[in-house]
Amino acid sequence: MSKTGDGMKIAIGSDHAGVRLKKAIMDHFADIEFEDVGTYTEESCDYPDFASEVGFRVRDSKVDGGIVICGTGIGVSIAVNKIRGVRAALCFNGFMAEMTKRHNNANVIALGARVIGEDLAFEIVKRWLEAPFEGGRHMRRVDKIGALEKSEGCR
Repeated sequence: MSKTGDGMKIAIGSDHAGVRLKKAIMDHFADIEFEDVGTYTEESCDYPDFASEVGFRVRDSKVDGGIVICGTGIGVSIAVNKIRGVRAALCFNGFMAEMTKRHNNANVIALGARVIGEDLAFEIVKRWLEAPFEGGRHMRRVDKIGALEKSEGCR
């Protein structure tokens, strides 16, 4: 049982491949209020539906952050990053999770249920939740990402 994140509200969603890991994360971090946006069964479904719902809640400041899960984490990370204001990172270890919060102020993390085990997922989530955004030179870079979202995109 973790004591990380008292008072936090996190949107969490997965496709069929991530249902078990999603439930394990919610059980492990019982002190966090989760908004589970689905899916709830292992019947095949489309990951963009659940990733986008997490992203919309993050974008609209209804939650403090989001966690998206699919088999590899790749599909959900691509999908959720299409939502303006979301900075999602696919994390395979605790260091990546910590640094994406410290330097990129990532407000969503993506996990691959078929790539990492539960214990590693718990470490990733814990380190992401606990890490502070460092600001400073990193804020300048995050602001540039925001400016790209408002532009016409790539040249």
